Amino acid sequence: MASIIEQATKRLEELNRAGVAVPWESAGLAQSDVQAHVEAGRQAVEPTPAAAMRKIDEAKSAPAAVAPAAAPRVPSRAESQVTVTLDLERLERSGLLVPTNARSALMEEFRHIKRPLLRNARSKDSAANRLSLIMVTSALPREGKTFCAINLALSMAAEIDTSVLLVDADVLRPEVLLRLGIETEKGLLDLLTEPNLDLSDAIVKTNVPKLSILSSGRHHSMSTELLASEAMEALLVSLSTRHPDRVVIFDAPPLLVTNEAKVLASRVGQVVLVVQASSTPRSAVAQAFAAVEHCPNVMSVLNKAKEPAAPFGYGYYGG
Repeated sequence: MASIIEQATKRLEELNRAGVAVPWESAGLAQSDVQAHVEAGRQAVEPTPAAAMRKIDEAKSAPAAVAPAAAPRVPSRAESQVTVTLDLERLERSGLLVPTNARSALMEEFRHIKRPLLRNARSKDSAANRLSLIMVTSALPREGKTFCAINLALSMAAEIDTSVLLVDADVLRPEVLLRLGIETEKGLLDLLTEPNLDLSDAIVKTNVPKLSILSSGRHHSMSTELLASEAMEALLVSLSTRHPDRVVIFDAPPLLVTNEAKVLASRVGQVVLVVQASSTPRSAVAQAFAAVEHCPNVMSVLNKAKEPAAPFGYGYYGG
């Protein structure tokens, strides 16, 4: 456009120098008007700095364009982890420890039980000896091992700087989820048989702070071999190293009636042997201790003892 206007202007100037009169008035235009149109056309194509600044100011004052909505953020694996709600009132009625401000004799007893276990788990040799992996078992069935395993996990979860994973490793007669009143889809044996299943896909969080649960998983006829497999070894390495502040408690089968408990005992750092008072034969207790003699840390708990209720605390703090 600029070249056409300049050519027309040049042609008009040549006609004027040649003495040729252009009838502006007949076209309804004055020569000044033509020159104004020429100048306007030149500014439209090549704006002056002042015109450019006006355009910038107009652009700033114009309403901002609405940005397209951002795509929804996909939650990470940790964020999408399932959380189950434990009925704390029901658990308390069944004799299990729950987060509460009230002191009780049961709470004090499990404080005594957990203290040496935690001391070992926090020692400098913990990682090398897997002292954060604690197996709870018994010599025979129905001695109270599951009751003790759950309460030990609940008591440890009350620690300020310790998180707890409770694993139902009694793959033959699992009871942890039944006692807690919850259900899960995946568990321990599924992790050992499904290579693509991640640990975080099977662990469920609970409404008890710092307590998570791993169920036993679907029943498998080769459960002993699975617990002795390389997959189990890799899982135990992950459990003992992924979270340094975590303690893992396994509710294992009884030692004298299954092979699974013996296999698991050979791979953990600490064993808690629950003995039912006035019931378990002395010979059975001796055989159970012999079965875990290779474990560097073995602790026994006397359960269901019928003794007079003893006061706890002291002074006016006593219960």
